[in-house]
This record gives sequence, C-alpha cells and structure tokens, in this order.
Amino acid sequence: MREQPAAAPVVVGVTGASGACLALKTLEILRDLGVKTHLVFSGGAHASVTHELGTHGIAMLSELAEHTYDAQDMLAPIASGSFQTSGMIVTPCSMRSLSAIAYSLTDNLLTRAADVALKERRKLVIAPREAPLHEGHIEAMLKVTRMGGIVCPPVPPFYAGLASLDQLITEVAARGINSLGIDPKHTLTRWQGGAL
Repeated sequence: MREQPAAAPVVVGVTGASGACLALKTLEILRDLGVKTHLVFSGGAHASVTHELGTHGIAMLSELAEHTYDAQDMLAPIASGSFQTSGMIVTPCSMRSLSAIAYSLTDNLLTRAADVALKERRKLVIAPREAPLHEGHIEAMLKVTRMGGIVCPPVPPFYAGLASLDQLITEVAARGINSLGIDPKHTLTRWQGGAL
C-alpha cells in the first residue's frame, strides 16, 4: 500500500490586534489535530502578545509551531508560492494588516504570505478584531472576500451554552480552523437543530 503524503502545513499569522488568546488556541487545536504550522508575527504583534499573554507569550506561541518567522524575513519559504501550504489564517487580524492584505501591500512577511495564499488560490482566513467598523474597514473586508479570502470575525455561538471564557475562545478558534477546510473535531459545537 502506498504511503499517503503528509498534509501541507498551515501558515498562522498573528498581528498586533487584541486577541492573542485566539492565536494561542488556534495553534493548540492545530497541533492536537496533527497539523503542522508555520508562524509569522507582524511588527506590532510582539507588544500585544506580551501584554495579553505575559512575557513568555511569544515563546508560548512559537513552541506550538513547527517554524516561526520574523516579520522582516522576506526570504522565508512562506514568502513564495512554490512553498506548498494548506492555507493561512490571520488571527487576530488588525485593521492595518487587513488593509495591507486587501490592497496587496506586501511590506512584511505576514502580508506577503497572505498575498501568496490569495494569488495561489489557497484558503486565506482572516479574523478581524475591531468594533465598531467604519466604511474603510468594511471596504477592505469586501476586497479580501472578492479576492477569495474568508473574513471570519471572532463571533461566538451563543446557542452553544458556553460556560467559560476558555470555551468561548475554543469555539471561536475552531470556527476559524473550520473555515480553512480543516475539521476541528470535538472543539467545535455543531448545531443539531431544536424547537423554535
């Protein structure tokens, strides 16, 4: 029997938006599913990750990934379409990074990797973290959507009866992974129907 080829890795982008816990949970779920990840931080991510996860936050995220890249490493494998991936998720995604992706401003490795996903017609999932939204934010989301990206705001399923913040974070991360076309298994509560 022929051995099945290993699945291509997922690129995980982390920006300076609030919500580092989403990146952490996304990496944990992918690891538990046996999916290899290539992690890239934007320039602003270091400050927000450190603020929200503590001084070891960057190390915590990096330990969950197969490879970690600096935002300025434009020679990294994920900067090229010839490097096979299963797609990319940017979580959390700042409006700055979203806008750069929408307008093809590939000025760092994160936005370049996202641009590669779009040009190669691979899955690109973006979890924008901002509220309320103005017209520019919505326009950027529309542009990314029209290019084939998936805008997946971190919105919890309130019908799931979530009892803790950790459950909420898990559900939101699982929904992003599901949007990549990867089954997040038991971490995602699926609607079973019910009485109206």
